[in-house]
Amino acid sequence: MLIPAEKRLAIVACTTCRVSATDREDADGVRGGALLIAALEAAKAADPRYAEVAIQPMPCLFSCGEHCSIHLRAPGKVGYLLGRFAPDADAAQAILDYAVHYGASAEGRVPFKDWPQGIKGHFIARTPPEGYLVEA
Repeated sequence: MLIPAEKRLAIVACTTCRVSATDREDADGVRGGALLIAALEAAKAADPRYAEVAIQPMPCLFSCGEHCSIHLRAPGKVGYLLGRFAPDADAAQAILDYAVHYGASAEGRVPFKDWPQGIKGHFIARTPPEGYLVEA
């Protein structure tokens, strides 16, 4: 059931997410998760600032009440589940911009002033790194 993945700064992107709150697929029958992954990969390829961010596709993050969900993680850092994204280039850039700040942080906490507008309101949950809890 588990597939090894590199332990590094990564965006784990759901491949099976809905395209929107109301639609499962786009007009061509493509799931929102697949569209968001394609947008993330295109944005990453177009900008060297994103070179250190891995895009790791995974079927179903179990946040099915939302759509276009990702899990941002890195060793020793608080992780974040985000969702309700449009599967497009703007969302991909906002996610990757946040990932760069997240990767540069000591424990995964990014000051609010550094949050790209496109990720505000998209946080669903935070997850502590293995062996730790987050203090208040």
